Amino acid sequence: MSAVTHRPAASSAWLPVSPCAPGACLRAQARTAGPLRRAARLTGAVAVLIAGLPIALTLGRTARRGAVTMLWSRLLLRALGVRLVTRRGFSFIGGSARARAVPGEDGPALLVGNHVSWLDPLVITATVACRPLAKVEVGRWPIVRTLAAGCGALFIDRDRLSALPGVVADMTAALRSGESVAAFPEGTTWCGREMGSFRPAVFQAALDAGVPVRPVALRFVEETGVRATLSTRPSYVGDDTLLASVLRIVATRGLVAEVTLFPAVRLDRPAAYGGRVRRGEARAALARITEAQVRTGLTRTGLTEPEGQALAA
Repeated sequence: MSAVTHRPAASSAWLPVSPCAPGACLRAQARTAGPLRRAARLTGAVAVLIAGLPIALTLGRTARRGAVTMLWSRLLLRALGVRLVTRRGFSFIGGSARARAVPGEDGPALLVGNHVSWLDPLVITATVACRPLAKVEVGRWPIVRTLAAGCGALFIDRDRLSALPGVVADMTAALRSGESVAAFPEGTTWCGREMGSFRPAVFQAALDAGVPVRPVALRFVEETGVRATLSTRPSYVGDDTLLASVLRIVATRGLVAEVTLFPAVRLDRPAAYGGRVRRGEARAALARITEAQVRTGLTRTGLTEPEGQALAA
């Protein structure tokens, strides 16, 4: 695993650049897990991964895939020492004649959230039955490749702009079949203290499939019993490695993944955006509105910023 490296965003011709890097953004954990707890977490995580292999090989396109993936994702998060907390966000789209919130709408949706860590797809699939959109590099990781395929992950090659229409088509097909799809429109990871802008391309899948877009805000905090502190420990940025990230996570006590689910958003008059230019405007409108919703979910009263010196990964 130590050979798996998260390449900086600047290595791609069309990826946005995140200023986050391990040496600048990582902070010391509020409480440290002891050696026995760390070993138990690593052992538990390996056990969950191995147990998931035969399940992944038999799931295929079964109707139970979403429910099984949710359960497996929750088990892996718990094994790593990450507690999951889900909240409902309030949606107010003011001054927009293009879109509206649809709080009571069920059914498939394009889930869009901010991107902090390799944990994000796990957190999303542990919360909502969906198919995550993952970078194609994940498909090259041993064991993870099989598990990702079993949960129905869709892959995007971020170094090939020409492959983007095919990815959008795959997302559209999944949405039309009644499955929700989760994507991270920032295009790269941030440490959690800030977030980037949503790129509009993936929103075309929701427009083509005729489904709403649901904003999801992800953040990681460390709870000490007295206060909660924003945590950058799970972040996976810059030239970080997967092994270094895993070791940081299992060494952190009181780590919580907070998920804020906002009501779905629909365009008021989707038929009015038929032309190529107008479709671009529709994508941009959805990107701006959902990004604003996610940003509101990253503000929590009583949450303190991490203190202390930055630590190299």
